[in-house]
Amino acid sequence: MNWFMSKLNKNQRRWYAGLESNRIGNAGPRRIASITGLAARTIRRGSEQVSNHSEGLPEASQGRGPGRRPIREVYPDIESVLTGLLGDGVAGDPTSDKQWVRRSSQQLSKELKEKGYQVCNRVVCKLLKSMGFSMRVNVKKRASTPHAPSRDAQFDYITAQRKAYLAANLPVISIDTKKKELIGNFMAKGRSWCRNPVEVNEYSYASLAECLAVPYGVYDVAKNHGYVYVGRSVDTPEFAATAVHKWWTDWGSQKYPGKTELLILADGGGSNGCRSRAWRKQVQTQLCDGLGLTVTVCHYPPSCSKYNPIERRLFSHISMNWAGKPLLNLEVMLAYIRGTKTAKGLAVEASLLEGEFKKGERVTKKELNRLALRPHEQCPAWNYTVVPRMAGAQGSSIVTPRNDQAAYSLDVSQAGER
Repeated sequence: MNWFMSKLNKNQRRWYAGLESNRIGNAGPRRIASITGLAARTIRRGSEQVSNHSEGLPEASQGRGPGRRPIREVYPDIESVLTGLLGDGVAGDPTSDKQWVRRSSQQLSKELKEKGYQVCNRVVCKLLKSMGFSMRVNVKKRASTPHAPSRDAQFDYITAQRKAYLAANLPVISIDTKKKELIGNFMAKGRSWCRNPVEVNEYSYASLAECLAVPYGVYDVAKNHGYVYVGRSVDTPEFAATAVHKWWTDWGSQKYPGKTELLILADGGGSNGCRSRAWRKQVQTQLCDGLGLTVTVCHYPPSCSKYNPIERRLFSHISMNWAGKPLLNLEVMLAYIRGTKTAKGLAVEASLLEGEFKKGERVTKKELNRLALRPHEQCPAWNYTVVPRMAGAQGSSIVTPRNDQAAYSLDVSQAGER
């Protein structure tokens, strides 16, 4: 009997055990259970099903075994609904059959839940695989560099400055230039859901590109709002200061009405580097003299740019949003930037920054001495404050001068920091 039952499936074993139990009588379930090892309750259920079948009665409902029900059993139309969502969310070359999913599995899961389908992102991944999509990837890795010796003291100082400004409801922005992008059908870093790999140009030469896009980002730390200005010239201190100037005139002055102090968190190098005389001059002329702002700049130590908030809170999400998708033109690039959102409420604005910015701007020591700039006592090479030259040293209620040679620093106690 056990050899024969080993050839049967679960339902057949139960039915056969119930049939043999009926032949024995009342003691059948216990007797068959001792022979086969099946539970007496299972044998009784099989006996009832066999009896109902022989009498022409409908079979009792069969309960499922342990575990979750398959998603297609819970939602028989799940694939058709997902296909309908992908109808508006699949991007690709309109002249070929190369396509990829524009939205992530988390976004698709959220949209399915809004339609009443309780499906997690992992199940969405399995469904996409069953529909012929897969992840295509090309990845590059860069080695890290040594940290600056005095970086811990600078990190503590930046933290104190940022807390003080936020406590006083003053604007704190993080700025940086994102990686320059070749605009055209070039290989894109990252991966996306697609049935077939997207075909791109064999070579990624700048001469084959429509242009070289230079995205400069301004991230509002308090509002969790990003602003990206895309230029087609070069990344210079004038370009960086112009982007911040445009942010203040378009958004900052509206979000922080009546405020005249601004804290800028920047990297130690690049167009807004701590050693750049041209950057300090542009801050003076465009932001302080031009807008009447008192600007405090705190630079992160060299080789520590990844700690800049804009890197992980804005640029990383933009990169993931267009991962594996060629930036065919500037309109596509701006659309991807504007479409970047996170569960924590990040919103991003993007626009072109027209104009030609020339490289090689030189600032003499005499011109530098004319700036209304004073270094802070803590890490003076990385922290300094610039005030409007028309207002002199009287233009700020938080950044106060001590004497002509003394440093400017944020009075934390006045801003509510304890």
